Amino acid sequence: MPTGVHLRDARQQLFDAAERVLLRDGPNGLTSRAVTDEAGCAKGVLHRHFSDFDGFLAELVLDRAAQLEAQASVLSEAVGTGMVADNLTDALTNLFGPVPVAIIPLITFRDELRARLREARPGGGIAILAQAATAVSAYLAAEREIGRIAAGADIDSLTLSLVGGGHLLYADRDPGPPATAVVRTFVTAVVADAVRRRPG
Repeated sequence: MPTGVHLRDARQQLFDAAERVLLRDGPNGLTSRAVTDEAGCAKGVLHRHFSDFDGFLAELVLDRAAQLEAQASVLSEAVGTGMVADNLTDALTNLFGPVPVAIIPLITFRDELRARLREARPGGGIAILAQAATAVSAYLAAEREIGRIAAGADIDSLTLSLVGGGHLLYADRDPGPPATAVVRTFVTAVVADAVRRRPG
């Protein structure tokens, strides 16, 4: 007798279920049984669509990384508008939402998952953080190109500071995300010497 319910879009429903488990129970609570229980389906459904659980997790991370890349396009559209610090504050708030922040420790602590992700996307960097770094770096370079960031600004160092520091701000999920004002203060301090101030 089959157990569970029929899933119309099994992959997406399993991804969504894994996301809920991850947010609720953290990386240690994310097991194949927890995912299929959350999705309300038989355990075999997951193994019909993915080679094994690490294969499933790799596809989950790549799917969420692709969503992050889509969100990052908003930052590129902000070039030349508003204040640089405000644009970066908004970007970090979006890029370090609850799901990306929950996925990072999952990648860090599962060696096989990291290996699968390296196979899928060679080039180094931790998925999610790599997408954030690419978006921030491209934005800063574009702002430097039009003169809103100083010509001599070290884009790589600024990116590392913003993404690394931003991740630390958001890493502790228990009390909730930092206030926008806290993120803005951090961003403003990081880019203070690089932002070109308009005369007058």
